[in-house]
Amino acid sequence: MDRTPAPVSLATARGLQPPEGSRAAEVFRDDHVWIRFAARPTSGPQVPHDRDEFYIVASGTALSLGRRRNHDRTGRHDVRGGAYAARLRPFSEDFSAWVVFYGPQKPAEKR
Repeated sequence: MDRTPAPVSLATARGLQPPEGSRAAEVFRDDHVWIRFAARPTSGPQVPHDRDEFYIVASGTALSLGRRRNHDRTGRHDVRGGAYAARLRPFSEDFSAWVVFYGPQKPAEKR
């Protein structure tokens, strides 16, 4: 059975409300992947996640503090709409991103 979710536009995602105490609204979730949308993320502290994650920039710009794909070095670089990265800070005022959690759950001691 096909479990492909219906497409969600950026306009629709912007209208989703995150649950109380969360920075992102749920768009899709199954056993293997969890997609959320963060319309206005903050640079505040995060709790360790139980799965790997990456961000796809929907709008605005941010600075990625992680490793660039296809590069051996780490360092700061700008990311814009359509780019994907991890560890993004600071954000422009119009920044929004799709947050994708994937893979098996990590044991608590490895988070």
